[in-house]
Amino acid sequence: MSPVSSVPTKIARRGLMLVLSSPSGAGKSTIASNLLRDDHSLEISVSVTTRAKRPSEIAGKHYHFISIPQFERMRDNGELLEWAEVHGNYYGTPREPVEKAMAEGRDMLFDIDWQGALQLQEKMKADIVSIFVLPPSMTELQSRLHRRAEDTEEVIRTRLANSRAEIEHWREYDYVIVNDDLDEAFGHVNCIVNAERVRRDRRHGLFDFVRELLEEEPVLPR
Repeated sequence: MSPVSSVPTKIARRGLMLVLSSPSGAGKSTIASNLLRDDHSLEISVSVTTRAKRPSEIAGKHYHFISIPQFERMRDNGELLEWAEVHGNYYGTPREPVEKAMAEGRDMLFDIDWQGALQLQEKMKADIVSIFVLPPSMTELQSRLHRRAEDTEEVIRTRLANSRAEIEHWREYDYVIVNDDLDEAFGHVNCIVNAERVRRDRRHGLFDFVRELLEEEPVLPR
């Protein structure tokens, strides 16, 4: 009997774009951080933004912090896959690194709002896996924003006022998760990612794999 190969079968595929959205404070950024920590096949799409850097953020890791004129140049030159104005600030996704990653079979994670998600779906729908994260209640959402202790009371009030309009867009996503328990929500996201990676229409290498499989002549025992 031929020995079983210990080398895992690798089948070429196109990368996927995992989009996580939620109202501010519902937990998408924590889930995104945990995914990047545990899944080394995922890399973050670093957005550009015109808002000020928070104390806990690192430029180039969480966002590229740029001026409004710089942002407008990128937008007008077609260098952004999507862009939006959120809470008075501009956010956008640079086009070049995303298209390069997809072609090379690398998966990218997008921590963006519903406006950006909609634009991505319009331009690269076949590559998108979208997940909307809901809070268990509005009371808990407010508590999380206060516990984060990174925004002023005025900003928190604005975020809460906008959250209801953001939640109205839950139907536009492939999957919806209620983040009542972070570990459980994270587990659901992991299951979604693993399933989406083995979808037939993403794995263009299956054509060659199946052809070679059918051409293979098994060695029969004597």
